[in-house]
Amino acid sequence: MIALVLWLPFAAMAGEAKPVAEDPVLEQRMIKLSEDLRCLVCQNESLAGSRADLAQDLRQEIREQMRAGKSDEQVVDYLTQRYGDFVLYKPPVKPLTWLLWFGPFALLIGAVGGLYVYIQRRGNRPVDEPLSKEEKKRVAALLGNNGNKS
Repeated sequence: MIALVLWLPFAAMAGEAKPVAEDPVLEQRMIKLSEDLRCLVCQNESLAGSRADLAQDLRQEIREQMRAGKSDEQVVDYLTQRYGDFVLYKPPVKPLTWLLWFGPFALLIGAVGGLYVYIQRRGNRPVDEPLSKEEKKRVAALLGNNGNKS
């Protein structure tokens, strides 16, 4: 009974058994290709590193396509036709993705331009001149100090 209680935490930490690849070369090719593809569920993780069910299904689909004799480019074309350019970590530069590619640079240029304009306007503000003696007396009278310094 004690041995069972001591063994239980190790059994809980055990992971899933990974299937042994039928073709190790094909498996390496699939892993290399899936590292360049985005998981559609996780979005910030590669297809190779994701544990989502959809990612496992897509990896299986890639394996089947490769077994059918398709090249890496044909597999990527199939996935982009089905899921769009979002599946690629490096989408192609085309009118549909211009905002993705050039948007950050446009924002940076806009921010630098805005900062330049702000600094120019700030530098052109009139400089406050010190008050004359009459103005100081008038301010003191308005404040009720009658010229007394506190």
